[in-house]
Amino acid sequence: MKKRRSVSEINVVPYIDVMLVLLIIFMVTAPLLKQGVDVDLPTAPANPLDAESPEPIVITVDKAGKIYLNIALNPDGEISAEALVKQVKAALSREPKRPVMVRGDANGPYQNVVQTLVLLQQANVGSVGLVTDPEEKL
Repeated sequence: MKKRRSVSEINVVPYIDVMLVLLIIFMVTAPLLKQGVDVDLPTAPANPLDAESPEPIVITVDKAGKIYLNIALNPDGEISAEALVKQVKAALSREPKRPVMVRGDANGPYQNVVQTLVLLQQANVGSVGLVTDPEEKL
């Protein structure tokens, strides 16, 4: 009587099917994940954020002076000054080490950024970073 040997081959066809379905899903959803308001950032030779730091609170000020907050219910919608102060204060009370960053449009008046910094001061923010685009090396 012969012993039957077990077949030790892995059928990879189902794994390839799953991989292709996931690839299609990611290709379709990737363009939808773009978040934020388009502003022309100023360029400066600055260091990037530490990768291990928590996700920053980003306040965007466009050329017209409209303010947007990345942690708001609608990050692409304008936020009022009072709501900005309230939401930033609440977020920092939950996670005090969270960095706060301001993205100001390079073509907008500097006054818009200063007014936003005053609002952050009212929210008891200790330090604020300014977001810039890296300078191109010649």
